[in-house]
Amino acid sequence: MPTAPRRPQAHHKRQQLQARRLRAAELFAAGIHPAEVARQLGVSRQAASTWHAAWTAGGTSALASRGPTGPTPRLSDAELARVEQALLQGAVAHGFAGELWTLDRVAEVIWRLTGVRHHPAHVWALLHHRMGWSVQRPRRHAAERDQAAIDHWVKTGWPRIKKTPGDARPSSVSSTSPG
Repeated sequence: MPTAPRRPQAHHKRQQLQARRLRAAELFAAGIHPAEVARQLGVSRQAASTWHAAWTAGGTSALASRGPTGPTPRLSDAELARVEQALLQGAVAHGFAGELWTLDRVAEVIWRLTGVRHHPAHVWALLHHRMGWSVQRPRRHAAERDQAAIDHWVKTGWPRIKKTPGDARPSSVSSTSPG
């Protein structure tokens, strides 16, 4: 299963910028002067001149995006796919008590499968940005909860012990009256 780009917004922006540079390459190939290209594309003359110099030296491929900046990920897409498959098996399958995945547990599974240790905050970034996962909070109900028994008790047991303002009647004996 392919993973999502590390930073989807940056990926989208990078694609937009590349499309604009490639449009500039088309205009240069049509013989349009860099100053006119700058005006048509809404960029500075300096940017258009820089693009023209790159296009002249290396062609259209010189204006293509060089990909995301920053360090390469410590987990490859293949390793991340293995981790995702392991997480889909459930926490109990990996020796944890209960099916709840915590960031510490996910970090442990990543370490077991790949030998790479990650801080829990970075584990969240992997889950959210590269795998496209979101926070899932469990309901606060016991697994052994019997809703029918609860409903029956609310109808029969609760009214017997519930105190209402109508149940409180003033007594005829008062502790403040002389007697």
